[in-house]
Amino acid sequence: MQYKRILLKLSGEALMGENKYGIDPKRLSEYAEEIKEVVEKGTEVAIVIGGGNIFRGLAGASQGMDRVQADHMGMLATVINGLALQSALELKGVQTRLQSAIQINEVAEPFIRRRAMRHLEKGRVVIFGGGTGNPYFTTDSAAVLRAIEIEANVILKGTRVDGIYTSDPEKDKTATKFDSITFKDVLTKGLKVMDTTAFTLSQENELPIVVFDMNKKGNLVKLVSGENIGTVVNL
Repeated sequence: MQYKRILLKLSGEALMGENKYGIDPKRLSEYAEEIKEVVEKGTEVAIVIGGGNIFRGLAGASQGMDRVQADHMGMLATVINGLALQSALELKGVQTRLQSAIQINEVAEPFIRRRAMRHLEKGRVVIFGGGTGNPYFTTDSAAVLRAIEIEANVILKGTRVDGIYTSDPEKDKTATKFDSITFKDVLTKGLKVMDTTAFTLSQENELPIVVFDMNKKGNLVKLVSGENIGTVVNL
């Protein structure tokens, strides 16, 4: 396998499937199956999920809510998604641990770096919920931070498009895809990969990012096996 340890970043919206809100059990099961295949091939897997399918802090703040309170609600939404994915994985026989940056001891372990790394070494999937535990930081930032902390080889950002394009391929039919691109070029061209804080943190720590289509069956396994899937962002 090309990568020994990966950090998989999923958006909360990805869990909606064809729904307009919440969690689609069918989509959840499909993701769990993909992750199971990767684990069975010997790759250590950590996961960060967003919470946008339930509540997005920035959206709440834009409607008059206190930003800190709204962000805390968004963090709790990521824990709900983490519990859902944990259940889906365990139904398929995959051992998992959910760690939360906000202490909710009845449902999740607190985030402890050494414990997380030990779980990974034992072949368990570790799901990180609660974002960074701080308001004003996105789950993209949480994904990069956790990836650095657990010494992951790469961040795999699962989206609904198959890589990074010159413009939004869903709106611009002339958009062309990059097979690989540098951090510098992403910033120069104004391409949207992650929020600036997360992207800069990844660049400074020389941690590559691969953007790929998570909804296409088999893509995750192919990518981890070394096939040219999606777009690689590197130095």
